[in-house]
Amino acid sequence: MAKRGGFPGGGMPGNMNNLMKQAQRMQRQMEENQKALESTEFEAKAGGGAVAVTVTGKREITKIELAPEVVDPDDIEMLQDLIMAATNEALRKVDEANEAAMNQMTGGMNLGGFPF
Repeated sequence: MAKRGGFPGGGMPGNMNNLMKQAQRMQRQMEENQKALESTEFEAKAGGGAVAVTVTGKREITKIELAPEVVDPDDIEMLQDLIMAATNEALRKVDEANEAAMNQMTGGMNLGGFPF
């Protein structure tokens, strides 16, 4: 009785081996890129530089700098808005860097919406 499925000789064909090696190489690259991104800091400013927020690629806030003139006890809402705007911009920079790294690795291929 003949075997069904599989490859002749029982091993993977050369193309499949090459594909597996390429996938492993890509995975190592992704891990290296992720580590590099996580240790990178991204800064964004709001209010003409009155508020600066720094975040890591891990999306952790590491620093908030406030110019003395932006600290007005009678206008706390403005300060809150500036902090929020600077934080959101810094996080957007993290997302852009992550997307750019993925596009560089995949050559711009659409991988079906994988959340990398």
